[in-house]
Amino acid sequence: MRFGGIYEDEIVGKAYDRALMGRFLAYLRPYRWLVLVTLAILPLTTAAKLAQPLLIKLAIDNHIVTGQMAGVPKIAAGFLGLIMVESLLSFTEVWLLQYIGQRIMQDLRLELFVHVQRLSTSFYDRTPTGSLVTRLTSDVEVLGEMFAAGIITVVGDLLLLAGIVGVMLWMNLRLSLATFSVLPILLWVAFAFRRKMRAAFRQVRSRLAALNSSLNESIGGISVIQLFNRQKSEQEEFRRLNSSYRDANLPVITWDASLYAAVEALSSVAVGLLIWYGGGEIISGALTFGALVAFIQYIEKFFSPIRDLSAKYSVMQGAMAALERLFNLLDTSEYLPEPAAGETISPPHNFSAIEFRDVWFAYKGEEYVLKNFSLTISQGEKIALVGESGGGKTTVTRLLSRLYDVIKGSIAIDGIDLRRMPVAELRQRIGIVLQDPYLFTGSIEDNICLNDDTIRPRVAKAAAVVGADRFIERLPNGYREEVRERGVNFSAGERQLISFARAVAFDPQILVLDEATASVDTASERLIQEGLQRLMAGRTTLVVAHRLSTIRDADRIAVIHRGEKVEEGSHSELLASQGLYYRLHSLQFKS
Repeated sequence: MRFGGIYEDEIVGKAYDRALMGRFLAYLRPYRWLVLVTLAILPLTTAAKLAQPLLIKLAIDNHIVTGQMAGVPKIAAGFLGLIMVESLLSFTEVWLLQYIGQRIMQDLRLELFVHVQRLSTSFYDRTPTGSLVTRLTSDVEVLGEMFAAGIITVVGDLLLLAGIVGVMLWMNLRLSLATFSVLPILLWVAFAFRRKMRAAFRQVRSRLAALNSSLNESIGGISVIQLFNRQKSEQEEFRRLNSSYRDANLPVITWDASLYAAVEALSSVAVGLLIWYGGGEIISGALTFGALVAFIQYIEKFFSPIRDLSAKYSVMQGAMAALERLFNLLDTSEYLPEPAAGETISPPHNFSAIEFRDVWFAYKGEEYVLKNFSLTISQGEKIALVGESGGGKTTVTRLLSRLYDVIKGSIAIDGIDLRRMPVAELRQRIGIVLQDPYLFTGSIEDNICLNDDTIRPRVAKAAAVVGADRFIERLPNGYREEVRERGVNFSAGERQLISFARAVAFDPQILVLDEATASVDTASERLIQEGLQRLMAGRTTLVVAHRLSTIRDADRIAVIHRGEKVEEGSHSELLASQGLYYRLHSLQFKS
């Protein structure tokens, strides 16, 4: 339970990546008309803002200074009208940006979720759950914030800045140049800080992923932590990761505050230069008092978006780090290869044999967990796999359902390699019951039919076949009884019975029972044995078992030792040969 190293996202990328931003902007295409409307509003909002200081100049120079107050009410009414128009346009702009941002986040989350569902099991073997959850939640949220408070608003800010510069140069060239003498320093500060903040934000996102992974693992294994009194060590680990996340945020806070302070100082310097130089111009008669007031207002409006630049940088740089992570995930193409269109063959409805032909497989490198494994299973036959833990029995079932592909050799149904069959069609023919059944939040009925409305009518009958109806019908809400997270409100035996009913409901041709009765108590096991016999009748069944008492009636038993099949035969034949199966049987049933 240590996070870092492989659990920590690689921190890569340039300070700014146009390709990433261009790829993100592609998500705007479905909403391009709304974006165009928003862009059309921006110059109108800018015009309303630019006109306000001009009206103040007009009121001061033509009326207040001259003492002719008759026209002031009209100018005041016009000024109020501009404020109302600006407010209405700003509301519309913000609403549209937030709406488009929410739609983009919805689309991106859906694309990510569909993508991660397609990724191979080997990807999840080495990827922490917390890291994926961070990508689908907070990383996407950052992108929505970037759109709503970044991309389009930056366009509006640039329009406003350009308009202010144009109006000020038009009003008084020399005063404008004196005022803008601070701009080179401002641009240098902004670009220098951008690079620093980007690196800091990549660290923040990486540390957050590690924190989420740790939380997910600790909460998921809370019972083990409590039973072994490991609370203190877990608290120390969480304190370490939490402190690491805090420390990653400190540079962001520092650069953010520094940039804001620098902009604030430069804006004050600009106002000081304006008053100093403009005051002299007024004394010389080259500038009116109203023009100086308008200049001060324009400088305030000029530095207002620049003051917000630090916040926008925080959003934009955080979003760039999130974009790297999201697109790295979307670019991960660890899928089980599907056969080419012309080579696709559907699994036969009535097959005669499943063949494992000299199969070799390793989860990592050349550390083979199956070696030269061969086995033939005829239709309707019940085959059991036994052997020590870690010997490769479960791997056989995973390869049959194509959670993984063999490295050497092949698995075929009636001579057709599984790799030539569409994965979805193959898995429709296989029903799997695992040692640790997984139940989803919802109702018992939903868990048996997995929300498939075509299967829903079979739920009650399937439950009756395996004897699950006996406890389900005693529940207050029957099949509508709520299932809490991972089925914690049911016993291990009840969860297993529900998973048996699920397998029956989907009516598979091939049944895989991977230690399916290991977590069921003896009383529960007796209840489901009859149902299991009916479930297996007419179906090809592959049983992985440690309890040798449960597989005595198997047609054949294959004994696997260190990844190799060392024995094969019926229960009585293997006992008579007095090999490894005989020794395993003697250990379990010795008096």
